Amino acid sequence: MTSREFGTASHEGAGPTGQSEGARAAERGDGTRAVRAGLPEPVKYEPTLPGPVFAAHFHLPGEPTGPYTYGRDENPTWTLLERAIGELEAPGQDSAETLSFPSGMAAVSAVLFSQVRAGDVVVLPDDGYQVLPLVREQLTAFGVEVRTAPTAGDAQLEVLDGAKLLWIETPSNPGLDVCDLRRLVAAAHAQGTLVAVDNTLATPLGQRPLELGADFSVASGTKMLTGHGDILLGYVTGRDAALMAPVRRWRKVVGAIPGPMEAWLAHRSLATLQLRADRQTANARTIAEALRDRPEVAGLRYPGLPDDPSHKIASQQMRRFGCVVSFTLPTRERAERFLDALRLVDDATSFGGVRSTAERRGRWGGDAVPEGFIRFSAGAEDPEDLVADVLGALDASAE
Repeated sequence: MTSREFGTASHEGAGPTGQSEGARAAERGDGTRAVRAGLPEPVKYEPTLPGPVFAAHFHLPGEPTGPYTYGRDENPTWTLLERAIGELEAPGQDSAETLSFPSGMAAVSAVLFSQVRAGDVVVLPDDGYQVLPLVREQLTAFGVEVRTAPTAGDAQLEVLDGAKLLWIETPSNPGLDVCDLRRLVAAAHAQGTLVAVDNTLATPLGQRPLELGADFSVASGTKMLTGHGDILLGYVTGRDAALMAPVRRWRKVVGAIPGPMEAWLAHRSLATLQLRADRQTANARTIAEALRDRPEVAGLRYPGLPDDPSHKIASQQMRRFGCVVSFTLPTRERAERFLDALRLVDDATSFGGVRSTAERRGRWGGDAVPEGFIRFSAGAEDPEDLVADVLGALDASAE
């Protein structure tokens, strides 16, 4: 079968200007890339984005020389999605490779457990995603030494000596601290340490870790990348095929593969990523500005605010500051009354969806945050309505 029959496209070769397709794509705007990412070459009477391919196996006479042999290894729907994400994470980097996974944690685990061995040292943030402590326990059980340090102030540099892998999460979740990616990458590579960056909160439209020197960009596609709160997905984009080979092998061995329907829905959702990111980022800043003067609000954080502690470095490496705002109300009870009083904002975990969500993050017990700490994810509602709802809930919760 040809690549067209599989619904995939070849992007090799130069166009009329002598540029490769990858080079031309790198020069396009975010919106153009998002709506066209990963699409196959046009074929008359075929859909512009082929539907999901549901197949556990494929016709395979003779020697298995084609790309699709068994459903745990490859699927045409994954191929299109992975190409699309790669075009967003690493435009113009033809050597970059992307692999999709059934969740963000599957992607995180694939990088960590495929790259390190017993006796190696891994550096993790101590203020990152709340499942990282469980990852630390598992790594330690496998004989890996795990060191931790905060994201802020590039503190991971202090425990980096001799590490095999540095794991960075910037902005951190849920505290929204930011570290200097270029500085950490340079220090890590100078001693032969690999660098992986969790890019979930920023998305590739907010930050491109590979362009900043990282070896891996890892993310949960469950969040803003797909943006509708209806699928679980993860991915890894790597700059080097040799480093990605163990990640691919790990996916095969543990069977951590995405369903074709989820992969197709994710690809379809990418077309609106730039529209959603711009609206949600603008709404997040509007909410943050509205909270500034509220006396009951403490610890307000949003990297897009000029006076935020993270703003200076964030503005040097981020193009959009994300949709998440964090702040603390005086008590757990006040925070719960605030959440209950919201009418346009769902009390739900996760973030990045077109419908705004908020939660008292301390209810999970995995984050070192005050009892009244709120993680607010701005959706795509009208900003005036969101502000009115948030301020009204603050007023109502005071009673």
